[in-house]
Amino acid sequence: MPKVTLDLNDFKTLASGVRLDIIKTLDGKKMSLNELESVTKLHKMTLYEHLSKLIETGYVNKIEREGHKWVYYKLSWKGDSLIHPENTNVVIFFSITFITLLFGIIGLINIVQSILSSQISQATTKGYNSPSKGFFLGINPIILIFTIICLILFIIFMIISIRKYKKNKIPKL
Repeated sequence: MPKVTLDLNDFKTLASGVRLDIIKTLDGKKMSLNELESVTKLHKMTLYEHLSKLIETGYVNKIEREGHKWVYYKLSWKGDSLIHPENTNVVIFFSITFITLLFGIIGLINIVQSILSSQISQATTKGYNSPSKGFFLGINPIILIFTIICLILFIIFMIISIRKYKKNKIPKL
């Protein structure tokens, strides 16, 4: 289970059962003050005070759009990670996955450039009709191995990431 780090201000904010109920109510939803009032059965002023404290500590985001009359409240990343700390692992795995993909693509670009530059140099020195001495001529084997490893790791990390995502998407009772 991932760790959740809280400071004194977080403890003071989360010490209220009403604020915890608000956080649980906003889990995965964007709601207006009226919607929160009907779900929690609390007065609007009470809700507003608790929401102000949650916004101040960074657990809830206030969404105001210019030209629109309604204000919506939604859990921030901090509030969502409080309820679902396992989602942090999914984000980390997806980040590692795309970093390995990026390195794999950079390696492939480097390999293609090596092949093209070696073919161009062969064509200019020996003429266009001379046969090539091999496909891997001019390719650095370290870059080739690095690229293959990155692409294999990308596939492995992508499978792990998708499994973790699907596992975390299923609500736990």
